[in-house]
Amino acid sequence: MSAALQQARREFLALVEQMRPDLHRYCARMVGSVIDGEDVVQDTLARGYYELSALQEMPALRAWLFRIAHNRALDYVRRYERRMGEPLDETTAEIMDYESDPEVLLPREQAVTLAVARFAQLVPTQRSCVILKDVLDYSLEEIAEALEISVAAVKAALHRGRTRLRALSALAAGTASDAVDTMPEVSPAVRRYAALFNSRDWDAVREMLIDDVRLEVLEATSRRGRKDVGVYFNNYANRSNWYMVAARLEGREGLAVLRSPESLQVVNFIELTANGEYIARIRDFHHVSYVIRDADIRLGV
Repeated sequence: MSAALQQARREFLALVEQMRPDLHRYCARMVGSVIDGEDVVQDTLARGYYELSALQEMPALRAWLFRIAHNRALDYVRRYERRMGEPLDETTAEIMDYESDPEVLLPREQAVTLAVARFAQLVPTQRSCVILKDVLDYSLEEIAEALEISVAAVKAALHRGRTRLRALSALAAGTASDAVDTMPEVSPAVRRYAALFNSRDWDAVREMLIDDVRLEVLEATSRRGRKDVGVYFNNYANRSNWYMVAARLEGREGLAVLRSPESLQVVNFIELTANGEYIARIRDFHHVSYVIRDADIRLGV
């Protein structure tokens, strides 16, 4: 990439920096995963960067980016053959003002704290409208503009989506008492990797990497091969405010990064892919810390 293109990309990313956490909240709930949601955000920003250069004038940036994010999220849903449901009838003539009805309104605090995967059980239009209104506090008009549907259709989707979420929440509450909350198992390779990390035995850590190991530090660097990836550990060797615990996020193995051995607050997640006794892939979310804001990270055994 030329210096001019790199500078243009940096300027674009700076322009949208404040939107990224909200974009991620939207995408994560659309696809039912905080990790896959970040992949959709990256895809959205890449598409937006290249499309913006072809436009004659600057669009209303927020609505434009969310429209791209919506389409990229739907592409993700279709690729993985998730349930789409019936199309929304946008021509309904008589629709009550659900948005202002206190009996129907989903409290924002409740919407924000709902499990990310719960939203994936709604059909896409309902999912989009509930996320934009109840999680991100968009107006009805802003949602209609972002999704390119009518305000009446937004109101109908909100009503149906909120009703469905309440039913799902009630069902989950009814079965919660029967659930056993156990610590998830993680592979011996990930547990050993965490132990070596905490003992700062960097030579042993590097020995755990396969020759063709892949590293991605989101929004920072990508490397491949044991030699090139080996320099990544210098970032942690020069810092003292971390402690690694083997963990799982959405079924994926990795390291929960804590401030200290005594801390219970997770400040980062590093996804690991094990290959037998070795580590084949590392994805570090340090520079996109908003990813873990709504994540259910479970410390392992």
